[in-house]
Amino acid sequence: MVYSEGVQDPISIKAMVLAAGRGERMRPLTDATPKPLLPVQGKPLLQWHVDALADAGFTDIVINTAWLGEQIPAHFGPQPHSSNDRPLAIEYSWEGLDFGGALETAGGIVRALPLLGDIFWVLAGDVYAPGFPFSMQAVQRFARSDKLAHLWLVPNPSHNPLGDFGLASDPLASGRQLALNQATVKYTYSTIGLYRREFFARPWCEIAPGNPQGVKTPLAPLLRRAMDNQRISAELYTGPWTDVGTPERLAQLNETAPS
Repeated sequence: MVYSEGVQDPISIKAMVLAAGRGERMRPLTDATPKPLLPVQGKPLLQWHVDALADAGFTDIVINTAWLGEQIPAHFGPQPHSSNDRPLAIEYSWEGLDFGGALETAGGIVRALPLLGDIFWVLAGDVYAPGFPFSMQAVQRFARSDKLAHLWLVPNPSHNPLGDFGLASDPLASGRQLALNQATVKYTYSTIGLYRREFFARPWCEIAPGNPQGVKTPLAPLLRRAMDNQRISAELYTGPWTDVGTPERLAQLNETAPS
């Protein structure tokens, strides 16, 4: 629970971890193991996120599943706990069972909306970001704003040299909060962000509530639509971050000293 200034009732903040993808580029490692369960420094990728969220007080987590999805609840068990033994409340959105496969990013989030609150974290289960600050202060700052989403961007890795989105100072925002635009210099979306439920409804998103038809839709076009209307904010994160998109990147992480 978190209490925001100007908000009378507590806001229950959940987190959605995206874990439904096939992981084609990670084959053959993902032929028998879902990508979010591949180990980094002795711990599954997904577990790093869950532990960081739990340590910050965010213990209500939604995970979407598809490829080899039964392995994920099996990993956490019927009474899930973080590595530091914090009790977790984990719910699952069964895209594979319901539709035969993953619904892409936006499609999967809309499908899981009945399990989420008015404001929630979203993060991809296949990135490694030890030390990312999942803070109540960030949630409170976002709750006070009029933005539909707040994203964390990172310096461009070698596999994405042109970046995704630009940053420009927002005179109406405080601290490190920045506004997105079509700037010449762009950064890479870390896949970590805070979102409002209303972002996944018209006019930003055309998918029916709860995505009963299993529509597959990516997130980036929705974000760009809202950016054009100055409804997305962002900030730069410069801590350790890796998109574990290939076996080579996974091997490099496991060759380095633990963070």
